Amino acid sequence: MKTPLITRQGYNDLQKEHDELWRFERPEVTRKVTWAASLGDRSENADYQYNKKRLREIDRRVRYLRRCLDNLKVVEYHPDQEGKVFFGAWVEVENDDSKILKFRIVGYDEIFNRNDYISIDSPMARALLKKEVGDEAEVRTDAGTITWYINSIGYDK
Repeated sequence: MKTPLITRQGYNDLQKEHDELWRFERPEVTRKVTWAASLGDRSENADYQYNKKRLREIDRRVRYLRRCLDNLKVVEYHPDQEGKVFFGAWVEVENDDSKILKFRIVGYDEIFNRNDYISIDSPMARALLKKEVGDEAEVRTDAGTITWYINSIGYDK
Protein backbone atom coordinates (compact mmCIF):
# COMPACT_ATOMS: atom_id res chain seq x y z
CA MET A 1 0.00 0.00 0.00
CA LYS A 2 1.30 3.43 -0.82
CA THR A 3 1.20 6.37 1.54
CA PRO A 4 -1.01 9.12 0.00
CA LEU A 5 1.48 11.97 0.49
CA ILE A 6 3.01 14.29 -2.08
CA THR A 7 5.21 17.37 -2.12
CA ARG A 8 3.82 20.66 -3.41
CA GLN A 9 6.11 20.40 -6.47
CA GLY A 10 4.94 16.83 -7.15
CA TYR A 11 1.29 17.85 -6.86
CA ASN A 12 1.82 20.75 -9.24
CA ASP A 13 3.58 18.44 -11.73
CA LEU A 14 0.69 15.96 -11.68
CA GLN A 15 -1.82 18.80 -12.06
CA LYS A 16 0.15 20.15 -15.02
CA GLU A 17 0.27 16.71 -16.65
CA HIS A 18 -3.50 16.35 -16.19
CA ASP A 19 -4.16 19.76 -17.70
CA GLU A 20 -1.84 19.11 -20.68
CA LEU A 21 -3.52 15.79 -21.43
CA TRP A 22 -7.09 17.03 -20.96
CA ARG A 23 -6.87 20.47 -22.58
CA PHE A 24 -4.37 19.95 -25.38
CA GLU A 25 -3.42 16.37 -26.21
CA ARG A 26 -6.85 14.75 -25.88
CA PRO A 27 -8.65 17.29 -28.16
CA GLU A 28 -5.88 16.91 -30.76
CA VAL A 29 -6.06 13.10 -30.73
CA THR A 30 -9.88 13.27 -30.83
CA ARG A 31 -9.65 15.39 -34.00
CA LYS A 32 -7.30 12.82 -35.56
CA VAL A 33 -9.67 9.96 -34.68
CA THR A 34 -12.61 11.83 -36.20
CA TRP A 35 -10.63 12.59 -39.36
CA ALA A 36 -9.37 9.01 -39.70
CA ALA A 37 -12.88 7.61 -39.11
CA SER A 38 -14.22 9.78 -41.93
CA LEU A 39 -11.93 8.00 -44.39
CA GLY A 40 -14.03 4.86 -44.28
CA ASP A 41 -12.84 1.32 -43.51
CA ARG A 42 -11.56 1.50 -39.95
CA SER A 43 -10.27 -2.08 -39.81
CA GLU A 44 -7.30 -1.30 -42.08
CA ASN A 45 -6.87 2.34 -41.11
CA ALA A 46 -3.60 2.64 -39.13
CA ASP A 47 -4.21 6.32 -38.24
CA TYR A 48 -7.58 5.46 -36.77
CA GLN A 49 -6.34 2.43 -34.84
CA TYR A 50 -3.25 4.16 -33.45
CA ASN A 51 -5.08 7.33 -32.38
CA LYS A 52 -8.00 5.41 -30.92
CA LYS A 53 -5.48 3.44 -28.82
CA ARG A 54 -3.76 6.69 -27.80
CA LEU A 55 -7.11 8.18 -26.82
CA ARG A 56 -7.78 5.20 -24.51
CA GLU A 57 -4.32 5.65 -22.94
CA ILE A 58 -4.96 9.36 -22.36
CA ASP A 59 -8.38 8.69 -20.83
CA ARG A 60 -6.92 6.02 -18.53
CA ARG A 61 -4.14 8.36 -17.37
CA VAL A 62 -6.57 11.27 -16.85
CA ARG A 63 -8.83 9.05 -14.69
CA TYR A 64 -5.80 7.94 -12.66
CA LEU A 65 -4.56 11.52 -12.21
CA ARG A 66 -8.00 12.75 -11.12
CA ARG A 67 -8.23 10.01 -8.49
CA CYS A 68 -4.68 10.77 -7.31
CA LEU A 69 -5.15 14.50 -7.11
CA ASP A 70 -8.34 14.04 -5.10
CA ASN A 71 -6.79 11.59 -2.63
CA LEU A 72 -3.25 12.90 -2.15
CA LYS A 73 -2.30 15.05 0.84
CA VAL A 74 0.19 17.80 0.05
CA VAL A 75 2.92 18.02 2.69
CA GLU A 76 4.38 21.51 2.92
CA TYR A 77 7.81 22.30 4.35
CA HIS A 78 7.79 23.44 7.98
CA PRO A 79 10.81 24.95 9.82
CA ASP A 80 10.39 22.38 12.62
CA GLN A 81 11.63 19.73 10.16
CA GLU A 82 15.14 21.22 10.03
CA GLY A 83 17.86 18.90 11.26
CA LYS A 84 15.81 15.71 10.99
CA VAL A 85 14.71 13.47 8.15
CA PHE A 86 11.05 13.88 7.27
CA PHE A 87 8.94 13.71 4.13
CA GLY A 88 10.40 15.96 1.41
CA ALA A 89 13.96 15.88 2.78
CA TRP A 90 17.06 15.71 0.60
CA VAL A 91 19.34 13.22 2.34
CA GLU A 92 22.93 12.21 1.71
CA VAL A 93 23.95 8.87 3.21
CA GLU A 94 27.12 6.80 3.20
CA ASN A 95 27.77 3.16 4.04
CA ASP A 96 30.84 1.32 5.34
CA ASP A 97 32.06 0.78 1.76
CA SER A 98 32.14 4.59 1.24
CA LYS A 99 29.24 4.37 -1.17
CA ILE A 100 27.43 7.72 -1.12
CA LEU A 101 23.80 8.23 -2.14
CA LYS A 102 21.85 11.49 -2.32
CA PHE A 103 18.10 11.46 -2.80
CA ARG A 104 14.83 13.10 -1.83
CA ILE A 105 12.12 11.28 0.11
CA VAL A 106 8.82 11.83 -1.71
CA GLY A 107 5.48 10.21 -2.41
CA TYR A 108 5.06 7.18 -4.64
CA ASP A 109 3.58 9.20 -7.52
CA GLU A 110 6.72 11.37 -7.72
CA ILE A 111 9.45 8.75 -8.09
CA PHE A 112 8.95 7.89 -11.74
CA ASN A 113 11.53 9.21 -14.21
CA ARG A 114 13.69 10.45 -11.30
CA ASN A 115 16.79 8.56 -10.16
CA ASP A 116 17.28 10.94 -7.23
CA TYR A 117 13.86 10.39 -5.59
CA ILE A 118 12.81 7.49 -3.35
CA SER A 119 9.36 6.63 -2.05
CA ILE A 120 8.41 7.33 1.56
CA ASP A 121 7.34 3.67 1.60
CA SER A 122 10.81 2.31 0.71
CA PRO A 123 12.88 0.50 3.34
CA MET A 124 15.57 3.21 3.09
CA ALA A 125 13.13 6.06 3.74
CA ARG A 126 11.45 4.22 6.61
CA ALA A 127 14.82 3.58 8.26
CA LEU A 128 15.88 7.23 7.92
CA LEU A 129 12.73 8.96 9.22
CA LYS A 130 13.31 11.18 12.28
CA LYS A 131 17.08 10.60 12.20
CA GLU A 132 19.65 13.44 12.35
CA VAL A 133 23.03 14.12 10.73
CA GLY A 134 25.57 11.68 12.16
CA ASP A 135 22.96 9.06 13.03
CA GLU A 136 23.08 5.63 11.53
CA ALA A 137 20.17 3.77 10.02
CA GLU A 138 19.93 0.06 9.48
CA VAL A 139 18.13 -0.71 6.25
CA ARG A 140 16.68 -4.18 6.03
CA THR A 141 16.05 -5.54 2.56
CA ASP A 142 15.80 -8.98 0.95
CA ALA A 143 19.55 -8.78 0.29
CA GLY A 144 20.31 -8.28 3.99
CA THR A 145 20.86 -5.41 6.40
CA ILE A 146 23.08 -2.46 5.49
CA THR A 147 24.05 0.37 7.82
CA TRP A 148 23.95 3.88 6.37
CA TYR A 149 25.31 7.03 8.04
CA ILE A 150 23.56 10.35 7.48
CA ASN A 151 25.94 13.01 6.09
CA SER A 152 23.46 15.81 5.37
CA ILE A 153 19.79 16.72 5.42
CA GLY A 154 18.18 19.59 3.51
CA TYR A 155 14.79 20.81 2.36
CA ASP A 156 13.41 22.73 -0.63
CA LYS A 157 11.75 25.74 0.95
